[in-house]
Amino acid sequence: MLPLFLALQMSLAPVGSGQPQDTLSRVTLEEALQRAAQLDPDYVAAVRQTTDAAWSRRAARTAFLLPAVTAQLSTTRYSSEFFNIGTGEPASTIVDARIDGQLNLFAGLSKLHELARANAEVEGAEANELRARFATALLTETDYYDVIAQRELTRVAEERVRRAEEQLAIARARVIAGAAVQTDSLQLLLEVQQARVELLRQAARLKVSRYQLARRIGSFRPADAAEEDLLPAPELPLSEEEAIREAISSSPEAVFSRSNEGAAEAQLRSLKGDYLPRVDLFGRVSATDETFFPSAATRSSFGITFSLPIWNNGQREIALSRAVTARDVARAARGDVELALQRDVVQAYEAYEAAKAAFELASQSVVVAQENLRVQEERYRSGATTIIDLITAQVSLSETEAELVRSRYTTRLALSGLEAILGRRLF
Repeated sequence: MLPLFLALQMSLAPVGSGQPQDTLSRVTLEEALQRAAQLDPDYVAAVRQTTDAAWSRRAARTAFLLPAVTAQLSTTRYSSEFFNIGTGEPASTIVDARIDGQLNLFAGLSKLHELARANAEVEGAEANELRARFATALLTETDYYDVIAQRELTRVAEERVRRAEEQLAIARARVIAGAAVQTDSLQLLLEVQQARVELLRQAARLKVSRYQLARRIGSFRPADAAEEDLLPAPELPLSEEEAIREAISSSPEAVFSRSNEGAAEAQLRSLKGDYLPRVDLFGRVSATDETFFPSAATRSSFGITFSLPIWNNGQREIALSRAVTARDVARAARGDVELALQRDVVQAYEAYEAAKAAFELASQSVVVAQENLRVQEERYRSGATTIIDLITAQVSLSETEAELVRSRYTTRLALSGLEAILGRRLF
């Protein structure tokens, strides 16, 4: 067994625990959230949609007071002279300028419905922006807390290596003293090797998580979380029933679905106005000359136009039918969203409570595992137990410490998921 012992001992090389600190870019959670929001395509698109909807509402408001205005300037040159109405003389060049304005006075209340549709679109765009913001925050927090979790798991793996090496030294001393057989050293040597391999794997996972966080915040250097996550999971400030009611009434998803339904309803009412007469006020100012700027003859005109749409080959009816379909689809989607929110809130709420209970259980398990390892170490030193029991206690402690880290990570993610549904921070 001596050659095997020496071979295993020579295979033990120092293991690094991750990226060198001087190459890391350390960020706080607040900094990560701000930088990620500027880079996420969905959030950038949602912000621009809010701007577009705001301009649509401005246009709907100004349609009540401001006319549509068009300015036109044209110059025409002819091969032979003819009478220029502006100068009253023959000319081969005619310069014409005019300004047309038109203000709708009545169109079946379509302007009111257009304003209602624009208001609904703005409300929906703002809700969609809030939803995109929390969706980005959820992804960012997932990557951020994953770095913290992988860093803590790396510390757990390092601690496992340290304990295994300490026990290996004790076992070697007992073997030399004749109090233990040589297989005890071999068993612990294998445990040291397994612990070091696991540390290598964990260091790789930590490195990947840091690069993922760097991608999220737009950095070419691996990013490390500047904050520790050592606080216990707090009690939620609202009950499950309160969370369901809040989600259905004011969550971004609910507001967005209701605004889509409202916009579809307003569009339908606006199209129904096409069956009513239309009244427009128009005016024109024109000038004609043979030179720029024309001023030889100016004329102005204004009047009122009454029009009644009768038949346009069924295009009006097709648009109305499509608007009814869009309204019905939006109404069904709104109902489905409300039912889905009820399920999602219950899922996130129960996931948080379960993760919180798992965290408390894991905290107690770590204390028990530490005490069990202490007892097994004392018993092994006194020869009252086997090396297998000692190694089992060491591995059990490492597993319970890792479970404590994972349960804390799961708790944070469950809380972020519930906040993303509600569209607000709970703490």
